[in-house]
Amino acid sequence: MDMSQYLEVFIDESKEHLQTCSQQLLELEKNPEDLSIVNDIFRSAHTLKGMSATMGYEDLANLTHKMENVLDGIRNQKYSVTVEILDVVFQAVDDLEAMVFSIAEGGDGKRDVTEVVNKLNLIDEGKPLALNAAVQEAAPALAEKQASKVSYDEFEMTVINQSRDQGFHCFEVTVEVRANCLLKAARVYMVFEVLENLGEVIKSNPGVELLEEEQFDNEFTVTLVTMNNEEEVRSKVMKVSEIDSVTIAVLDDKESGAIETESIQGGDADKEAVTPGGTPPKAAQTKSPETKTQSAGSKTIRVNIERLDILMNLFEELVIDRGRLEQISKEVNNGELSETVERMSRISGDLQNIILNMRMVPVDTVFSRFPKMVRQLARELDKKIHLEIIGADTELDRTVIDEIGDPLVHLIRNALDHGIEMPETRKKNGKNEEGTVTLKAYHSGNHVFIEIEDDGGGMSRQKILQKAISKGIVTEQTAELMTDKQVYDLIFASGFSTAEIISDISGRGVGLDVVRNTIESLGGTVAIDSREGIGSAFSIQLPLTLSIISVMLVEVQEEKYAIPLSSIIETAIIKKSEILTAHNQKVIDFRGKVVPVIFLKDVFNVPETVEQDEYYSLVIVRKGERMAGLVVDQFIGQQEIVLKSLGAYLQSVFAISGATILGDGQVALIVDCNALIK
Repeated sequence: MDMSQYLEVFIDESKEHLQTCSQQLLELEKNPEDLSIVNDIFRSAHTLKGMSATMGYEDLANLTHKMENVLDGIRNQKYSVTVEILDVVFQAVDDLEAMVFSIAEGGDGKRDVTEVVNKLNLIDEGKPLALNAAVQEAAPALAEKQASKVSYDEFEMTVINQSRDQGFHCFEVTVEVRANCLLKAARVYMVFEVLENLGEVIKSNPGVELLEEEQFDNEFTVTLVTMNNEEEVRSKVMKVSEIDSVTIAVLDDKESGAIETESIQGGDADKEAVTPGGTPPKAAQTKSPETKTQSAGSKTIRVNIERLDILMNLFEELVIDRGRLEQISKEVNNGELSETVERMSRISGDLQNIILNMRMVPVDTVFSRFPKMVRQLARELDKKIHLEIIGADTELDRTVIDEIGDPLVHLIRNALDHGIEMPETRKKNGKNEEGTVTLKAYHSGNHVFIEIEDDGGGMSRQKILQKAISKGIVTEQTAELMTDKQVYDLIFASGFSTAEIISDISGRGVGLDVVRNTIESLGGTVAIDSREGIGSAFSIQLPLTLSIISVMLVEVQEEKYAIPLSSIIETAIIKKSEILTAHNQKVIDFRGKVVPVIFLKDVFNVPETVEQDEYYSLVIVRKGERMAGLVVDQFIGQQEIVLKSLGAYLQSVFAISGATILGDGQVALIVDCNALIK
């Protein structure tokens, strides 16, 4: 059976199950007595194991199986939850994630997991995790011994348990063939023939294909359900020539539990997916009517993101043609045409909302990776830190989601390393030993705001200024006139760092400048607020979507430009005489503030073909706390336009972020206000 068709679904579902494991492990750490959490983790791990085995990723399946053994020990109260045990299970989940990502990138999903397997085996055997030399030497042998056992899935365990309940015996028959045996496969066939006459063969180890190809040493194990006793089975098998020995182990409740107990509580065996996409094993197909109703109620479908991108591109072309039709309709002034175009505009507007919503993804897809990261870093830093997440269901366009992850990682790592103080320092300052980092997302207008706030030590204005002066970023005279927000903005300068010790976590003088550049490339802004001794807050403003945006169309001489509405504060008409000069820079007095003036015709070298009158049209734009007035010749009006890239040959055009095709077929360049405001 060709499994390649299931690969994409397998990868998606594996990531979901591993994410569930990570989230539930964090919950288990907070509530170690809650066995329902363990059951949730066990179910996700069990499903992942079944899917991996079906797809042929044995390393993935084997590691998940070892992790399952530990989880099963916890839920059967064989041992209690400790930080040390959770560390090992987290390590196993990290390895599993790395293996899944390897498969997603076209790899084979193989990884050296000897260390974590040894630790999981030690936990399962009830041995201490402090690996001294003697235990380390014994660990590989222990792993090898464990690997030689036959493992059973829930279908096989169901058959074994039901057979035992009906009075049958369940044996593991281990047969050793003579070392000088020439036709091992023939002896295996004869043994199987004997056993099948005695009862029913449930499983073999190695598998039948390997046995037929003689891909085993001298020993193999067969699980048999029979009405015969041990001695009868042994004597029958020993009649086969060239058999050295036959060892029989009885599978009673205790022993089957020791080998592998996969009893899914509360009928959850029905929910386990063996093949990706939710195809259940045959044993699980006898579902209750209630279960069938629930599965029939599922109305979701997985769609490849490339198809959504193609759909979006086609719709963008439709938006361009819609603008063209609206333009023609105005020029022709035909009633029926105007009515049809108006109806088409309304329908395409609804279609636009649906398509954009299809591309919207909850920020939880990014946020969900942070709790585990914070736990790990807090342990490395020897700090007590609680991460609080608010508004994880807030949605953003997928293209924005793809880019925002790394900047958030930088900011959170800085909050943990530089922001939150050591427990003893916090206690000395009258604070709770446990610091809090709050990650919050919410909608406001056509934007999404993401805030990262910590209750740590805050930023020292004096320390930042001293560092900035020593690096030549600002002069002492300028530093005295700077506001607190302007000072805090200095930490985004390239190579700036106040860290006294460079660590692997942060403080290398790189990162925050990249954070700002990435966010601004997405059409967003980042602002800082901090109070020394109380904490810091980073606020990121992002557009809901990047492909279709609202703009103000303006004219500069005979050329048209589009200025994004998200950057505009307001528009104004001013007299030439209102423009002043200060420090060789043209400025205006705008509501009591001195705002620099930028002539777009000079920035873009527009040929002057129309004479200027005594008035200027002005567009006031902002970038964070800074403002500028863009001088244009005429306002055309507000419009929704499709943002098109300028392509590989025009990547570095100053202050232009893209272009669009207008209704009359003309091309308008889109102004990048962030590049104009320095």
